[in-house]
Amino acid sequence: MSTSAEEESEDRMTEIYPTPSAGGVYTSRLTQRKGSTHGGKPMMESNKEMDLEIASISDAPAVEERDFHHKQASPRLGWTLAWLAYQSLGVIYGDIGTSPLYVYSSTFSSEPSREDILGAVSFVIWALTIMVTVKYVCIVLNADDEGEGGTFAIYSLLSRYAKLVRHDPRHTNLLRMQRHNTNDLPKPNRMTRNLMERSSVVKWALKIVGAFGVSLLLADGILTPAQSILGAIQGITVVNPEISQSTVTGVSCGILVLIFLVQPFGTSKLATTFAPIVILWMAFNFSFGVYNLVMYDWTILKAFSPYFAGSFLMRNGQSGWLQLGGILLAFTGVETLFADLGAFSARAIRLSWVCVVYPCLLLSYIGQGAYISRIPSAYANPFYLTVPPGMLYPSLVVAILACIVASQAVITGSFQLLSQIMKLSYFPQVKIYHTSKTFHGQVYIPIANWLMMIGSVIVTAVYTNTTALGEAYGACVILVSFLTTCMVAVVALIVWRLPVYVVLPVFLIFALWDGMFLSSALSKVPHGAWFTLMLAVALTCIFILWRYGKEEQWKAEESDNTPLSQTTVLKDNKLAMQDGAPGTTLITPISGLGIFFDKSGLSGNTPTVFLHFLRKFNAAPEVSVFLHLRPLSVPTIPPDERYSVSRCYTYSEGTNNKAIPNCYRLIVRHGYTDEIVTPDLGILVLDLIQGYLANKPPSTKSPGGREDQMNVLQRAWKSQVMYIVGKEQMKIPAGTQILRRLFLWIFLWMRDASRTKVQHLNVEVDRVVEVGFVKEI
Repeated sequence: MSTSAEEESEDRMTEIYPTPSAGGVYTSRLTQRKGSTHGGKPMMESNKEMDLEIASISDAPAVEERDFHHKQASPRLGWTLAWLAYQSLGVIYGDIGTSPLYVYSSTFSSEPSREDILGAVSFVIWALTIMVTVKYVCIVLNADDEGEGGTFAIYSLLSRYAKLVRHDPRHTNLLRMQRHNTNDLPKPNRMTRNLMERSSVVKWALKIVGAFGVSLLLADGILTPAQSILGAIQGITVVNPEISQSTVTGVSCGILVLIFLVQPFGTSKLATTFAPIVILWMAFNFSFGVYNLVMYDWTILKAFSPYFAGSFLMRNGQSGWLQLGGILLAFTGVETLFADLGAFSARAIRLSWVCVVYPCLLLSYIGQGAYISRIPSAYANPFYLTVPPGMLYPSLVVAILACIVASQAVITGSFQLLSQIMKLSYFPQVKIYHTSKTFHGQVYIPIANWLMMIGSVIVTAVYTNTTALGEAYGACVILVSFLTTCMVAVVALIVWRLPVYVVLPVFLIFALWDGMFLSSALSKVPHGAWFTLMLAVALTCIFILWRYGKEEQWKAEESDNTPLSQTTVLKDNKLAMQDGAPGTTLITPISGLGIFFDKSGLSGNTPTVFLHFLRKFNAAPEVSVFLHLRPLSVPTIPPDERYSVSRCYTYSEGTNNKAIPNCYRLIVRHGYTDEIVTPDLGILVLDLIQGYLANKPPSTKSPGGREDQMNVLQRAWKSQVMYIVGKEQMKIPAGTQILRRLFLWIFLWMRDASRTKVQHLNVEVDRVVEVGFVKEI
């Protein structure tokens, strides 16, 4: 297939890279002097000197290049890498690390023969090797989206290399599109990308798959804590069989509540606290495995041959295939290695898995197999019955602690995934707390934490034992793994540009391996797995519905994307508005400094709130500042890189640009620990504009002299400062189809319930002006 001119044109349009600012950078040191006043009031509550480094960019429409630099996380090396690897032990591996407690008991329902236990051990060895070490650690961890992991991160990565989604217009200038030139792709890869970009069915399929993968892991976030804690507490019955099931359930629910209560302390603190427990647990598994291997049956090492895994299936037929549902519990939690990638790093995860967890788990399962091959009845409680003499009580305590840690992996992963889908407008913007100033991916989401706590307690009380929970547990894990296999194969074609003859065989190997376990797990849907699937489907519907509503909202808002050249013109040194009719309507100036909160930050566009302010009042503040807050995924932005001030012009392109008198655009780039909107915001804006004017070279485009502009700014600020925010209401027009009306009504209800109220704005409330307007959606 030859490359068409249309495709080449598409390449030129979609390969968007930011350009450096054309303007010079000016830095000024502004000093808050004692005695400065704001309308007769002190500028600050305390008369202290405040030195502030401020940088402004001169009349530059493009200032996004630095934003991309801040997104590129530096690689973690040396002691930082070692510390991250240590912390990852306390978060990621609790789930997969505690599987030795119940894998063999979930696989066999009666005493196994030596051949069967040899086959099961072989399956476990190769499952850990193929599914975790080769697939996830060596391949999938490379499919990250700017350091973030999970199925939705893969979808986000694909959307940057292919035109799959409609992006939020307000964030378009912050997206780094990296679509490869058509001529740089091999023919099969190019055909794959063309199919994805031109087929609405494929686009929707990828969108649903990405959301469904997140939903499955969130559903897993409810089941995993219940499964882990119940598995640990049930171990007490080995010591005292008289303990009732209601006691086990009650203690499990209490521990679950405690686990969720400590989440606000943050990933870093919890990981540092939990890591020694996991290390001790792994040391127990390693030493117990070596002991059982030496004392009982070292010939079980033959299980490293895949022949015994194949023989197990051939010999047992359908029953052997169903038993794979128990084997797959050996790698439950593998998806958290990828989902928690943003909280740590690929190198840290690889280091901790290969050097610590992988060898310890292998020896644990091999040692249990050696013991069971001699004493088949031990399959019923494979860990506690195989511990060396005198180690039952210590191992019981450590196992309970390790199972508590096991819940942490999926809880942390759930926070990561929710933060991702909020960035891509698949879920309302709820409150997120960044718990680390060093590692930006470590977050805490209160509403998710409390909802998962309620769900886990309910599930524990209903299912009451790990056998019933196991039926609902495995299907979720292996289904996510299968979806990940499919999506990474697409990434290999259109992102990594690997030849199809390399991708296809590798994909088929992993797809068949996943499919083998998936088919076995799906056979348990009627026995409990329906719960997780139902919950995942419900969450997927919420995500897709919210995304549908946001896209409809963006379409409705397009009518307000008005260039400044069509909003205001220069006429007798006054602002005038063009209403489409002959002549103009003069705008009445209002004494004061008006700070308009601009959501888009696009240099050529009129802020929506400013546009509606003009339309409603035919008036404008004496000095107008369009304030755009640009959040970046870093803890903080240095003051000398935080602020960007520019003039507003009547034309965004061409050589005949004319500056709008006393109208400025201020972009504040901030990290998640920077507090920008404070009661002193007006003082900050004044100082920034003054610094800009003081360092600005004389220009024929700017009306009035520098001194005149400074005097107007000072006079407006002393008169009053107004914070003007927009409140957009959406209305469903009459005649809308019933189904579409229902979807939009649910979306608008969720939107109204989750939006931030104006009274929460951290400025002087008597200076806030809210401009309401209604749009048909």
